[in-house]
Amino acid sequence: MGSTEDLEYPQVILQYSSGFLVSKVMFTACELGVFDLLLESGKPLSSDAIAARLGTSTTGMERLLDACVGLKLLEVELTREGAFYRNTEISNIYLTKSSPKSQYHIMMYYSNTVYLCWHYLADAVREGRNQYDRAFGISSADPFGAMYRSEEEMLKFMAGQNSVWSICGRDVLSAFDLSPFKQIYDLGGGGGALARECVSLYPDSKVTIYDLPQVVQVAKEQFVPPEECRIAFHEGDFFNDLIPEAELYILSKILHDWDDDKCKQLLTKVYKACKPGGGVLLVESLLNEDRSGPLETQLYSMNMLVQTEGKERTAAEYSKLLEAAGFGGVQVKRTGKLYDAVLGRK
Repeated sequence: MGSTEDLEYPQVILQYSSGFLVSKVMFTACELGVFDLLLESGKPLSSDAIAARLGTSTTGMERLLDACVGLKLLEVELTREGAFYRNTEISNIYLTKSSPKSQYHIMMYYSNTVYLCWHYLADAVREGRNQYDRAFGISSADPFGAMYRSEEEMLKFMAGQNSVWSICGRDVLSAFDLSPFKQIYDLGGGGGALARECVSLYPDSKVTIYDLPQVVQVAKEQFVPPEECRIAFHEGDFFNDLIPEAELYILSKILHDWDDDKCKQLLTKVYKACKPGGGVLLVESLLNEDRSGPLETQLYSMNMLVQTEGKERTAAEYSKLLEAAGFGGVQVKRTGKLYDAVLGRK
């Protein structure tokens, strides 16, 4: 039997150990405006030209561009005049600010906020609580008070969530036929991207975004155009304030922020407010029942540890929470994308 020195170094270990390097390369290229510049230029550019336009060093930019080529975010063409870089189709669609499906804002939120919390992941595992106090020097007792610690942070978070629904919203809203529901409340609806997808998909519906007063004000000013008459707003804290009567309540990425007791508390309030025959749609990233994956959901659950009071759950766990609140006829649809749909009926 050979020694451990004879074993080939597993490639997967190398990939996992350098994973944070990959994300920071992509985040940095977004932050510096590499993909936006190449889209606007309409032609390939040299590393010298890109560095000059973006105000960076030539050596640093060249290495960044080459790393992006390795990640298949850029393509390079070698000519007699040197190397010239252009975006891939993926970068044009998802990493440029002007694209309707841009993920730029969620990238910046991960880079500038989430990344700092993850620096204290070991502390979060030891203590079982979020890490806002260490990352930002603010109380972690109220996760959303910490998350919305400034208007700038709130705007970054809302823009990031909007970008997610630009590519995932229609999948979760079409998982079930929601056309019978005309009066819909989107609890914690934030910047309104999911509400806008909903009224687009179900034009006979009216969606009310229920969120904290400061969130509603930013949504009105920055994200939802005033001419969109099918979207209304309700200011409030759904844990402490009245939840109005409606036919359907959407809770998108809400329950994963909270522990089981708070989830039961909220769902019970929703059940009492819900019209007979109505329901609640949960939009969450579902763990496999044996908790073996998906990896993305397992990582999201770690993020809930460092940023919130909650966790990601299995479909059975969400069904149990719904049933404890009074909902029945629970149905689950996996979309094959980042987020899945769970529908409970009253």
